[in-house]
Amino acid sequence: MGIRNALYAGSFDPMTKGHVDMIERASRIFDTLYVAVAVNTTKQALFSNEEKLALAKEALAGLDNVEVMRLTGGLTIDLAKSLNCCALIRGVRNVKDFEYETNIALMNKLQADDVETLLMLSDEKYRFVSSSLIKETAYFGGDVSALVPECVNQAIIAKFKKTHGKD
Repeated sequence: MGIRNALYAGSFDPMTKGHVDMIERASRIFDTLYVAVAVNTTKQALFSNEEKLALAKEALAGLDNVEVMRLTGGLTIDLAKSLNCCALIRGVRNVKDFEYETNIALMNKLQADDVETLLMLSDEKYRFVSSSLIKETAYFGGDVSALVPECVNQAIIAKFKKTHGKD
């Protein structure tokens, strides 16, 4: 059957346990799963690209067949082709995500019909979690520790201590 590589790209700002769960599950299906940390130009970033990359590497350190990299621009499908990936992994929490991801999958199929998009359902316990919700809750002092890896939680706490001028 040959080697099967896949790519899971996202802004991961911040990386959540929902992301980690999706990555763990996908890593059991593919020989190599590339996790590409991207910049989302439509959202206000909490972490710099370097911080996101370092946090992703730390959160996923125990997964031997997962390689974390930076997505430096261009189309995700082009990166997938350059890495010899047969699939793009996308997480779906709800109907809204499904509609959005379907449109992207169709555009990607037009660009490279030999790369499939796999839509994976989020685990039920993480379906309500979004990076935006995590950031807003943490900004106002809420506890998000159950929803993000420990390294990410500590980085969020440190970031908002600086933002709010607390020591």
